[in-house]
Amino acid sequence: MADDTDLRTLPPGPKGPNALTAMRFLLRGPHFLEACHARYGDAFTIRLNTGRTVVIVSDPAVVKEIFQAGGDDLHAGAGNVVLKPILGARSVLLLDGPEHLRQRRLMLSPFHGERMRAYGETMRAVAERHVSAWPVGRDFSVHPTMQAITLEIILRTVFGVEEQARVERLAEPMKRLLNSTDQPARLLLLQFTRSAGAKPRSPWGRVYALMAPVDALIHEEIAARRADPEPRDDILSLLLAARDEDGNGLTDAELRDELMTLLLAGHETTATALAWTVERLVRTPRVLRRLREELESGDSTDYLDATIKEALRLRPVVPGVIRQLQRPLTIGKLELPAGVHIAPSIYLVHRRPDVYPDPVAFRPERFLGDDAPGTYEWLPFGGGIRRCLGASFALYEMRIVLETVLRRATLETTDAESEPVKRRFVTYTPRDGGRVRVRQLAPAQSPAPAVHA
Repeated sequence: MADDTDLRTLPPGPKGPNALTAMRFLLRGPHFLEACHARYGDAFTIRLNTGRTVVIVSDPAVVKEIFQAGGDDLHAGAGNVVLKPILGARSVLLLDGPEHLRQRRLMLSPFHGERMRAYGETMRAVAERHVSAWPVGRDFSVHPTMQAITLEIILRTVFGVEEQARVERLAEPMKRLLNSTDQPARLLLLQFTRSAGAKPRSPWGRVYALMAPVDALIHEEIAARRADPEPRDDILSLLLAARDEDGNGLTDAELRDELMTLLLAGHETTATALAWTVERLVRTPRVLRRLREELESGDSTDYLDATIKEALRLRPVVPGVIRQLQRPLTIGKLELPAGVHIAPSIYLVHRRPDVYPDPVAFRPERFLGDDAPGTYEWLPFGGGIRRCLGASFALYEMRIVLETVLRRATLETTDAESEPVKRRFVTYTPRDGGRVRVRQLAPAQSPAPAVHA
């Protein structure tokens, strides 16, 4: 860690106790970031009660430098250490250097484009069944439905679970675990207590108690798949078959951590992105009308793809990414000592008026034509060698689920006001879950592909 002399060269930032800064960052994230940016500019420093000193940046040119920097200079695994108690030490998000590259290469194959599209039928069937159960003429929140859809898709495509009863058996303890960090008071308790050596009745002890049955089920699935001689095309089977340059595969411990990572990163984030997209659509009728017209014409999905990208811009699920400096570096004219963290703010980059005119408006047209935002201006999946492995999977899943929603449900808003942001572990979710009303629910245009009962 840098000494106090080194830290004096960092950009200015909010004063006061580190615990207070952490609380403001955790509970009032968007407002806190906007206030700091308005006062200090494109780079500012926050100091947290965990001992971290973080330089938050929002200039795309600086973001480019960070994402193009060598993996030996900036460690993402060290930056993501807050995820370790749940994801585990062998998660690809927690590794750096050669270990990270090995694990990333082993995980790339299942997310190849052609292989990924083979899961489309399952995604559509799951979405059809859940949307068919929506109430008509009554206000409700879409976020729980989107969580149920994306969790079931993960269990069927990643874990290869086919029987509905087993899907439900696996889903329940996973939902309890993920829901354990959805309240501000719980988040504060987790932030201000240590995860290591947690006692059973402590905040982290309760999380670990909820995690134990999830771990047991994951290891049960791994063991069953290792014992199954039949070739299968789910992601767990593909991960079991993957080999590195030395012919070694993933151990059970590595598989557990990667499957937990896919559960958190591939289920919760996509569900939240879908909820935000619906929340934006019902409050922007012209976009909703144009989407329905595009789907009815069947000409293309360009506007739907642009709508998804605009929703991820305006309401990024994860507010930023973080790296820890392994040696002193100059980044964007900032002289930074070893040990500090630097964090490109996805939220602030996405709201730059010089990149996105009228940045708070919901305009999918920004992503049509030749003037679409560049690589370092649209960052919902991070960037560089640490870009999210499941980005294509998530975008494809969002497209299929939204197509299903738009074809089946005539949606309207319950409130013209935008929903505020609520922090849920590491994600920004709609405070009220994306409240909507279904005016009419159309019958399925064709029978949904079968899902095994």
